[in-house]
Amino acid sequence: MKSLTRIACALGLAALLAAGSAAASVTVGGTRVVYPLENREVTVKLDNDRPDPSLVQVWIDKGNADAKPDESSAPFVLTPPIFRMDGHKSQTLRMMYTGDALPQDRESVFWLNVLDVPPKAKAAQDVNTLQFAFRTRIKVFARPKGLPGTPEKAAEELTWKIVPSADKNGYAVSATNPSAYHVSFSEIDVVSGNQTYKNEIGGMVEPKGTTVFPIKNLNAIPSGARVKYIAISDFGGAMPNEAPLGE
Repeated sequence: MKSLTRIACALGLAALLAAGSAAASVTVGGTRVVYPLENREVTVKLDNDRPDPSLVQVWIDKGNADAKPDESSAPFVLTPPIFRMDGHKSQTLRMMYTGDALPQDRESVFWLNVLDVPPKAKAAQDVNTLQFAFRTRIKVFARPKGLPGTPEKAAEELTWKIVPSADKNGYAVSATNPSAYHVSFSEIDVVSGNQTYKNEIGGMVEPKGTTVFPIKNLNAIPSGARVKYIAISDFGGAMPNEAPLGE
């Protein structure tokens, strides 16, 4: 396990530089994992979309993107943790909850990491090559049994306000989530008349929590503004919503 971690560290910068021009060959079957805590296990499908094999390592962290596999303390076991995936083949991961104490009145969130290390490229003699490793990271929602409401309803129940931006230079919007579910966003827009001001990074608001989202070029409080947002469902689908903006 540690050997692949060292590979990941050595190739991390290369992977970041490649992000805009290349893609991982190993893909995850879904954009998120929902783990009902009453289940003994859930499965996650991986696919190798290319003809070449890859060496794959998987682990779960609590939200620290820099955490190494051997530093993970998330209450889940993944099998297999390291494996070879041949070209155009699939692999099923088994994810098992260890039973460690988690809040029972709301979801908890963790992150599944899939590190894809392709084989060394063949190159002519005296030709330099650059090797890339790719990491995919998706959310894992640990969901206790019997939570009130639904994730879809949670996206509709948010309350929104215009607030000063973190740098005190302009304004942002805050979303307060009274539900027991996390709500993630792919898009957040502030609309006033024929003007639209955008949040360009998305994000998430936790159960019973409030998150502030920056809005580009929102330099004054607009009159009659509303927020239009697209929340993401359990299956990765888009859930468009609209709500008034308070102050």
